[in-house]
Amino acid sequence: MTPQKMPTILVIFGAMGDLTWRKLSPALYNLLLDNQLPEQFAVIGLDVKEASQDKFHQRLKDGASHFCQCGSVDDEKWKGFTPNVSLISGNFADPALYASLGKQIQAQEKTWECPANQVFYLATPPGIMETIVKGIGAASLAHDKQHIRIVVEKPFGHDLASATTLNGVLTAVFDESQIYRIDHYLGKETVQNILAFRFANALFEPIWDRRYIDHIQITVAEQVGVEHRGAYYEHAGALRDMIQNHLMQILCLIAMEPMVSFEADEIRNKKVDVLRAIRLIPENQVEHFAVRGQYGAGRINRHKVPAYRAEPNVAADSSSETFAAIKLFVDNWRWQDVPFYLRTGKRLAEKVSEVIIQFHPVPHQSFPAAAALAWQPNQLIIHIQPEEGIVLRFQAKHPGPVLQLSPVNMDFSYQDTFRTRSPEAYETLLLDVMAGDATLFMRADQVEGSWAAITPILNAWEKTLPADFPNYPSGTWGPEAAETLIARDGRSWNPSEPTST
Repeated sequence: MTPQKMPTILVIFGAMGDLTWRKLSPALYNLLLDNQLPEQFAVIGLDVKEASQDKFHQRLKDGASHFCQCGSVDDEKWKGFTPNVSLISGNFADPALYASLGKQIQAQEKTWECPANQVFYLATPPGIMETIVKGIGAASLAHDKQHIRIVVEKPFGHDLASATTLNGVLTAVFDESQIYRIDHYLGKETVQNILAFRFANALFEPIWDRRYIDHIQITVAEQVGVEHRGAYYEHAGALRDMIQNHLMQILCLIAMEPMVSFEADEIRNKKVDVLRAIRLIPENQVEHFAVRGQYGAGRINRHKVPAYRAEPNVAADSSSETFAAIKLFVDNWRWQDVPFYLRTGKRLAEKVSEVIIQFHPVPHQSFPAAAALAWQPNQLIIHIQPEEGIVLRFQAKHPGPVLQLSPVNMDFSYQDTFRTRSPEAYETLLLDVMAGDATLFMRADQVEGSWAAITPILNAWEKTLPADFPNYPSGTWGPEAAETLIARDGRSWNPSEPTST
């Protein structure tokens, strides 16, 4: 029996919450449709909200209907799924809740007549995590290292000190091998494909270093504002919310050394090596390496949108950043003095996530100046969303009697090539947890290494409040200071383009 097909009990803390509704229920339904779930599979939800079993089932069904790509839920399929789906209501600080959970797990295993893999999924606000973990430990529900796992969502800590404390809380109850710190960006097909692209093709790895690469840009831009997350964003900001986890993980995949094997810890070791090599920014020089911004009122797709400070649950004089751009260096033989530019923001001109690998110009330009007016350095563009694909941009002669060079694209589109639905990130990650594959999940030293890299920026920003917020209109590409950050190095942000279809 493959690890994915082992009898499995998924225990969801916060089962009536938004994350379960938006992400976990559609992911589970898609796995059900694709016959990816084990034949013996049960869901036990726990929540502080009182609800009947029927109401819990309907809540999950509504989430699948709203957010699943397949559209409406097949009633017959759903009826076959729900008999082993149940809800326990209670206070997460009450030992009786964990006693009830333990009895229900034992009863399910007795019915199946075999031990089951148990996945504790914390789909709860981060502030309750310590209470839940200690409750699991006090009830002796984490003892089986082979079959029991815990999944922890971001944000994992507010800074390096709190992340270290949380790691201590987790490892006091669970072994590190049981802990799955989830970053849904690593479940995206294009992000996973970075490893295959680099290490399965002899064309690219030999030129993947400072000798050939001029710089690298990683952009995650959103058109949406903070929506219903104003209270969270007031506490977090763009640097913590996006760069500390999503963008830093992409940086690690781009910059890591070749792995000896595809074992989870081998890959994670290589990522940690990158994080340890990141050059720390002196606090008194942060302004030369980092820019922050906050959106004002403007237009998105011709519709007026409010400023961040006018959003619900946001202070009228808020200093939280909705945009962040930073420049980092990885001090090792492969990447010495190659800048990595990372930027992210809300209410920007487009929704796009991409990586730009820009190569050095040719060492000698032998073509007449008039022929190379449109000449550009070679680029490799990895589109993560909204359309997944990879573009190689190079120079070619324009047809005709006159010698004229023009940039052209060699495109690879996932949709056009494979003509199949790419699984959602949570589908991939749930399967990996059930299989005990931690490759796409963060280890304690990865989390702490990422926090350490941005700590000088956080410290500097906390000591000096921004005087110019809001400093970019909604619908633009962010504050002018972000353009200056890269322009002072003689470079510019890549204009974002969708993948060709």
